[in-house]
Amino acid sequence: MFLDDLRATLERDPAATNALEVMLAYSGFHAVFWHRVSHRLYHWGVPLVPRMISQITRFFTGVEIHPAAEIGTGFFIDHGTGVVIGETSIIGNDVTLFQGVTLGGTGKERGKRHPTLGDRVVVGAGAKVLGNIRVGDDVYIGANAVVLRDVPDNSTVVGIPGRIARREGRRMPSVTLDHIHVPDPIAREIENLNRDIKRIEMCIQAMGGDIQVSFLDTKEEVKAADEADEEESERE
Repeated sequence: MFLDDLRATLERDPAATNALEVMLAYSGFHAVFWHRVSHRLYHWGVPLVPRMISQITRFFTGVEIHPAAEIGTGFFIDHGTGVVIGETSIIGNDVTLFQGVTLGGTGKERGKRHPTLGDRVVVGAGAKVLGNIRVGDDVYIGANAVVLRDVPDNSTVVGIPGRIARREGRRMPSVTLDHIHVPDPIAREIENLNRDIKRIEMCIQAMGGDIQVSFLDTKEEVKAADEADEEESERE
């Protein structure tokens, strides 16, 4: 796991120039390494020491990971400050978290109360994933999103509360570390509303003027505009 975590940092952080630099100067890598140690001791039943390691690591790195949290291989925390991972969190392989991410609970209930993340999940800066929910494989969660419900595979989630932005169940374009080109479902709905308003205005003008425009004609125009938007989105 040590080598997988080191590889993940070198592959996903363009500022990482060599392995020695990562091992000596990357707080996210340090936090993951010491979590591996505390997690092993926790499952061996060693009292107190795992939590002490967790708290000392938090002091030096700004990352708090409960020793009981289960984390797969190739885990990468970028920068790390403010990251919190709760006790019953389960994280798959090749997952990336940015600074300020919280994998937390929603109350004082016992048992599984933290999220489960699938493989190759990316959680943007400041995002909160709360409660006993499942985030599927190949999911991108946008910066500052608040996710409170299950997320299917191959999806992008944005907004507060988190909304799923995907097209007909197809996998979204790769946005692994791209925080700019993120689909915005709210903006798209506003565009659709504006288009409907224009269609209604055209119908009203046609009914009161000399220009004869049928409702069917405007529907076909709207459909053509939608198809053009879809083609433009796919090219992007």
